[in-house]
Amino acid sequence: MTLHISSKVLDAMKAAAASAAPLECCGILLGSGDTIIGAVPTANVHPLPAAHFEIDPAALISAYRDERGGGPAIAGFYHSHPNGVAVPSATDAAMAAHDGRIWAIIGAGNIRFWRDESTGFNELSYAAITG
Repeated sequence: MTLHISSKVLDAMKAAAASAAPLECCGILLGSGDTIIGAVPTANVHPLPAAHFEIDPAALISAYRDERGGGPAIAGFYHSHPNGVAVPSATDAAMAAHDGRIWAIIGAGNIRFWRDESTGFNELSYAAITG
């Protein structure tokens, strides 16, 4: 499966990673199926944000409420590896829910997308779309 992602969403995630560095940024991906239509930046509330991320629970609850109210679906999450590559770390693997959600990881100037499956992370290809 190839994900389709707005070029504006890709640019927003790169900008969030750049502005958060040297700390990790994080946020929520919105969309459904093979299309990501939005990326909502959230506060990284982890006590060690230089090496870990934790999405602000209030932002996550708000996104779930919006989804239940007919708003955009939560497709997954994103975060950065400011001092590393855009692949899931051992910590990412340990913290993953294995729920099929998409993870975007920004590192070394790249964004890579992964599906969090019961067997681990599987890389997804993607194509930027206008908008």
